[in-house]
Amino acid sequence: MRINVRTTLLLLGLAATMACDTLNQVLNDMNTGAGGLTTSQITAGLKEALKTGARFAGSNASQQNGYLNNPITDIRILMPPELRKVERNIRKIPLVGDKVVNEFVEAMNRGAEQAAKEAAPIFVKAITSMTISDAANILRGDSTAATNYLKRTTTANLEQAFRPVIKKALDQVKATRYYDGLKDAISTYNRTPLVSDINVNVRELPELEDYATDKALEGLFTLVSIEEKKIRRDPYSYSQSIIRQVFGSQKSGL
Repeated sequence: MRINVRTTLLLLGLAATMACDTLNQVLNDMNTGAGGLTTSQITAGLKEALKTGARFAGSNASQQNGYLNNPITDIRILMPPELRKVERNIRKIPLVGDKVVNEFVEAMNRGAEQAAKEAAPIFVKAITSMTISDAANILRGDSTAATNYLKRTTTANLEQAFRPVIKKALDQVKATRYYDGLKDAISTYNRTPLVSDINVNVRELPELEDYATDKALEGLFTLVSIEEKKIRRDPYSYSQSIIRQVFGSQKSGL
């Protein structure tokens, strides 16, 4: 079926009108539910809150022992689950068991700490695509709505940007070597006569940089969510007036 230019223009005009109606409804809803704040103020406040959470997460995780022994919450990167199930048996490997496990876990967490230094600018750069509808949902959402928005909209790009950083960091602290050494120790032990096998197929273990990247990002998002909850609970403790205005209006029930 052929559609002429006039029909096309009419359809485009109708779509634009519908979009404007939707936009106006969101604007009205937001202004009614947030103490009369403007849409630009609400969006700016939410973006500032996300940036605050992102900076906090990157700074906290990248400090010494930021992953291995975080003072706020447990975000340690443990051995992959396949190895964790048999960690006790691995530690029984004579001479090398304890040493290899401990050094591998520490190196992996040190690598994540180094990579976390790159996280804040990546997060902040990603906080640019928030729509008016997104802002309304976040403002009225639960205690981690902003974190979930950030996770939903940035994880794929963050993984792509973060993986080479974490791989480089893991190589620098020799975590990759320890991981390979751990797999070699398991294979050697399993070939030893008259011992019970460690029930792990080393060929099926995850790639170290993939596993560490996922866990490093998981820890970062955990820290972002902690900061978001704090902002919602006590917005007036923050120096940014826009955070106090936007989240304060929600606490006061306006």
